[in-house]
This record gives sequence, C-alpha cells and structure tokens, in this order.
Amino acid sequence: MNNKNNSQNRILSIDLFRGLTMLLLLGEFVNIYNYFTPDIFGQSVITAINSQFHHHAWNGLRFWDLIQPYFMFIVGLSLPFAIESRVKKGDTNKEIAKHIHKRAVMLILMGWALYCINSGDITFYFQNVLVQIGGTYSIAYLVMHRSINFQILFSISLLLFTEALYRLFSVEGFNHAFIINENFGSWLDVQYSGESQDGWVSFNMIPTAAHTIWGVLIGQFLMSKKTPNNKLIKMILIGTALVALGYLLAPITPIIKRISTSSFVIVSGGWSILTLAFLYWVVDIKKINKRWTTFFGVVSMNSIFIYLFAHVGGANLIEQILHPFTYALFFWSGEFSAQVFTSVMVWASLWYICYWMYIKKLFIKI
Repeated sequence: MNNKNNSQNRILSIDLFRGLTMLLLLGEFVNIYNYFTPDIFGQSVITAINSQFHHHAWNGLRFWDLIQPYFMFIVGLSLPFAIESRVKKGDTNKEIAKHIHKRAVMLILMGWALYCINSGDITFYFQNVLVQIGGTYSIAYLVMHRSINFQILFSISLLLFTEALYRLFSVEGFNHAFIINENFGSWLDVQYSGESQDGWVSFNMIPTAAHTIWGVLIGQFLMSKKTPNNKLIKMILIGTALVALGYLLAPITPIIKRISTSSFVIVSGGWSILTLAFLYWVVDIKKINKRWTTFFGVVSMNSIFIYLFAHVGGANLIEQILHPFTYALFFWSGEFSAQVFTSVMVWASLWYICYWMYIKKLFIKI
C-alpha cells in the first residue's frame, strides 16, 4: 500500500495487524472454525490447532483469547498517529478531544445496538468488543498526553484496583474471586442487568484499558526518531517481559479472560506487543513481500464497517445467496465438504467487499 502518514511512510505492520485480526474475526462469523472437531477428525493435530480458535472455558489461555486484546491494543497503537494527522490538518486540541469522545460514544452505542438486534430486547451490556473499545479509547486519550511514567503507573493502578476488588469483595453468593459467576464482576452485572453473561463481565472495560494505554505508548515509541532495529529490540524485550510476568503470576492470580484478571491482561498485552514486533520486523524492516500487506490492509481500512456488516446479518445474507450454488458444485463430495466450501466462499466475499471499497476509495469512518 502506498499511503503515507504525512511526514513519514505509513507503518504497514499496523495496517497488517489490524486487517489480519479483523479477517480472523470474520472467520468466526462464517463458522469456519467449527468444522474441525473430534467427531470428524478424532483427537488429531488439526483438532488441537482448532481448539486455539475457541475461547478457553475459564482458567487458561488460547490464541482466540488474544483477539480482543489485539483490538484494544491496536486502537491505542493507532491513536497517536491519528492525532498527529489531525494536528497537521489544523485541528485544535478542543476539536480533537471532541472527535475522540464522540467516536467513543458512537462505538459504545453501536455495540449496544448489536446486543439489541441479536436479542430483540433493549440491553446495555458492556461485554461487546465495540463497547469496550469505546470506553478504553476515551480513557487512553485522557492520559496519553501525560508522561510515560504516569501512563504506565496509571495502567498498573487499573490492574491493582481490579485485583483488590475481586479479592476483597464479599457478598453472599459472590464471594469467590476467581470462580465463574461467583465473583465481583458477575455480581455487578446482576445488579444492573439482572443476570450474569456466562462468566463474561462488563467490568472488563477497566482492566483492559491497560491494553489500549500500552498501545498508545508503543505507538508514541514508533513515532520517535529511534532506529527501526532499536524499536524492534525494545518491543521484543517489553513483550517478552510481560508474557513471562503474566505466566509467573498465574499460580497467584489465574489467567482468566472472561473476567480479565491482571495476569491475563499482562500476558495478553505481552503477546500483543510481540505480535506487532514480528509483523514490524517482517514488513517494515525486512520489507518481505511488501505488497501482500494489501490483502490484509484492505480489511483494515474498513474494519468497523465490515465487522458491523457481518454482525447484523451480512454474513448470513451472503451465505443464503451462495448456498444453492456451492451445494450444487460440492454436494457430490458430501454435505460436510459443501458446508466448508460455502463458509470459505462467504469469508472470501466479506474480504472482497473490503477490497471493492478500497479500490473505489470508499472508507467508512466514525
């Protein structure tokens, strides 16, 4: 991709990271990860790999548990670049702040709207990724102009606050810090919504704000005049240290995504930085097959749109259109093969929508 970020070449690894993460998420909408099960393949390597594309039931970490932290981190990562672009266009600090908070509110409202569409009821849950991104987006912006030390200490304080709440909170039926549906987060959800969401809690927005703040810090670091190799080495060191610390804390505080324990936030934050470091090395330093970043970049350019489109029934609509043709072509090889091919074609169609919008220069932003 030939876009430039005003004063410097665009950091392609950020686009690649965002596009890759969104494309993986779209795979869930087309059920592509549900076809490889023990019933079909037995206890095989494929099944073991497939388990990584589903959330861990409770205490533990799988690859799919990193998708939301990736998003939170990428939002923070992009924020310094977006603000620099607006400053160069002449926007005042007041105008930028208004835009940031307006965007945050819109993300929250869209997240709530998805809940209402899916359930048929008016609900205001905070577990949705859009809602949580909206909340952490504002929090990260409010502290991003402070010193590096302040931002780091603020993010740590969010984790310590969360840790203390879970460990010290004690109400009958909700007095076990790290047991599903019996902890502070579940109690809070019951108070305002009347029910617990299978262990997923709204309070996650507070500790996972650390992911967005760390994204801002890494984004600011990437904008510095340090050499690319220096940036790479420091990202590797920071990411490795966080991953190691998160796993070392696991015997004390379990790694639980559904309530975003401090150990989970730390270890997933570390993996987010290491993932970016790898992509940065491949694309921005080694410049290996630079053009293939376009494949993921086109998804990156309209990530919110394609997420909403797939979520509100776009993926199902495409499946209904393609189903007669894909089954006519592949039903001879068995229904399972036809199902897999249909899902792959729907997945490809969602990508092509992004590609078509890209070549037509249609970029839907909020």
